[in-house]
Amino acid sequence: MKTRVEKRTRQVLHTVDGDPELIDEDYRVDIPVPPRDWDHIVHNGVTTIAVTLTAVSVAWSTVSAGSLLSRAAPAAAAYPAALAYDAAWITCMGLEWLARHDPDRARAPRAAGYVALILAMAAIAADGYLAGGMATAAAGAAISAIAKGLWHLVLNHTALPLPARDRAWLKARRGKLGARMALAAQQRQLLRVQGQYDALVASLGQPALDSPDTDQDTDPGQQDTLAGPARKMILARAASFPGATDEEIVEHLARHGITVTPDTVRTVLDSRSDDVVRPLRGGPATITDTVRTAVASGQDREEILSTVRAAHGKQVTRDTVVRLINRELKRSAS
Repeated sequence: MKTRVEKRTRQVLHTVDGDPELIDEDYRVDIPVPPRDWDHIVHNGVTTIAVTLTAVSVAWSTVSAGSLLSRAAPAAAAYPAALAYDAAWITCMGLEWLARHDPDRARAPRAAGYVALILAMAAIAADGYLAGGMATAAAGAAISAIAKGLWHLVLNHTALPLPARDRAWLKARRGKLGARMALAAQQRQLLRVQGQYDALVASLGQPALDSPDTDQDTDPGQQDTLAGPARKMILARAASFPGATDEEIVEHLARHGITVTPDTVRTVLDSRSDDVVRPLRGGPATITDTVRTAVASGQDREEILSTVRAAHGKQVTRDTVVRLINRELKRSAS
């Protein structure tokens, strides 16, 4: 067994004139040396050769394909474009390496790599034939084939396909995690769209769909009780459309994001006082009629805005309602 000498340091107790002290002392130890791992050495050597040949192949392919393309395009564009030939099969080879444990996933990049290799060899052979005939064409094209073939052998030696059941388990787990990532990305996109919509609605002075009325005078969780925006919208809907049934009022409020029951609607309508907006004779009211009736009933501006939107839809802007209120107030004062 081979050994190697290793120098180490330890502390020992040394006494001088009766005064002990810890001091450092060097000593040597024989360490067993493992035998050379020739498999690892050969594998590293083969990989190094494959990398070197690949670099040579890329350089040769670029020169040959670039020379061919430069016959029809400027050299500054032809030679960078020539990199695509070898870059394509090298990329496919990398994807094949990443899927080395799953033959099904590795099959597609392997086939694409061979197609890219054939195209690269064809370009090199065409330039070689134009420059020196068939011999030059064959010799030049063989460089890429040798590099690709060597990598094929290296991949086959290092690839360790998983058993069928392990591959099936891995495929199922990959599908679940991929679905989660896809859903997370879509949810992030939906949140971005929701934020853009909220910003647009806010710029127009209108409440968002998920918050139909920000002028709550009660707790938000009480929207389906006898107070708050639910009560206002029920009264406004009943005032503008006197023929509406309880179910129709429930459906109308649901479109605006407020959930109530027919019993709640019936209770609100039975308990309304004399100062609420009364139905207009002659059919459905216009926005102007609704504003005029609400102003006459003594509602404030925010209550009038809620009444108008409940009766005519949330697309009615705040500026329109304010303008009509001011006009009605001027008309009443004159």
